[in-house]
Amino acid sequence: MKIGITCYPTYGGSGVVATELGLELAERGHEIHFISYAMPMRLSTFHKNIFFHEVDSVDYPLFDYPPYTLSLASKMLEVATYEKLDLLHCHYAIPHSISAFLAKRMSFSHKLKVVTTLHGTDITIVGSSKSFLPITKFAIESNDGVTAVSDYLKKETYKQIGVACPIKIIPNFINTQKFNRNECRIFRETFATNGEKILIHISNFRPVKRTEDIIKIFAQIRNKVSLKLLMVGDGPERSKCEALCRELHACDRIKFLGKQESIRDLLSISDVFIMPSDSESFGLAALEALACGVPVISSNAGGLPEVNVHGETGFTAKIGDTKTMAEHTLTLLQDDTLRKKFAKNGVERSAAFFSVEKIIPQYEDFYQEILG
Repeated sequence: MKIGITCYPTYGGSGVVATELGLELAERGHEIHFISYAMPMRLSTFHKNIFFHEVDSVDYPLFDYPPYTLSLASKMLEVATYEKLDLLHCHYAIPHSISAFLAKRMSFSHKLKVVTTLHGTDITIVGSSKSFLPITKFAIESNDGVTAVSDYLKKETYKQIGVACPIKIIPNFINTQKFNRNECRIFRETFATNGEKILIHISNFRPVKRTEDIIKIFAQIRNKVSLKLLMVGDGPERSKCEALCRELHACDRIKFLGKQESIRDLLSISDVFIMPSDSESFGLAALEALACGVPVISSNAGGLPEVNVHGETGFTAKIGDTKTMAEHTLTLLQDDTLRKKFAKNGVERSAAFFSVEKIIPQYEDFYQEILG
């Protein structure tokens, strides 16, 4: 198949999933064309079956803001026509699905199919706002096929958007060859110079991630166990976290590493992963942690309990309950046997339910169903 993929190329779950999906499909012999305003961040190596098409930004005095939706639609049409795409796969409903709808309506050379994968905030935040709800509903219903990354997100889409079309659940996935525990003692000693345990968080530091809660959790347990905290990623909440770190006089034990490519290496030297989010449609970073043998402490928000099973791969708690999360974290850090048991369970669960071998064929089957 020849498949066009459009996603946000930034540091976030939808872009990561879209890029990894394209890479896995290319490995299986499909021809993949990424269409976006920038190269997706994980598309860093050459592959004979992968092509990138950059969307041009229109600079014209009448436009206060460049009309990206229209530019994207034109580029989608161009690529679909000249590369003879079988379908377009959009990740994130707005504006990608609308652009794909326009491209499909303008396409006369062949019958172009459109699939959209819903990832979370495109429904729970953007799509559910009054100004965007009608167009989000229209965008979703105009697709030939729609998928959601969790049962939670499927239910929220029906509840908040009120769509009248079927939605297939295809979970996010992990390549266990890329994500597995490969601990480097020297690398670990770089951060834990005195043999401390390592707590880690990875995100785009948006308010929904509740990153300040992580600092508060650390503060509750820092005098009870020898511990370092790694904060990986960047975003609007980072400055607040750094200020709180200074206020608590904890900056010598909390390291802000910014955006990093070597996620597996960082997870492999960590003991506990923490994700106290307000909302998560799935929790891809938590799945990556489990695959690397790192138990997860998370909120019970959204689709997180579908990934992180309480009492099996980690612990969950109510949103904002930093006291309970701190207690759970301390339990795992002080009980090596329990932590190793949860680590083993996490590796097994990620392989059994979320591996590329389990999930990618579901996408291929879905494409074939849409193409008839």
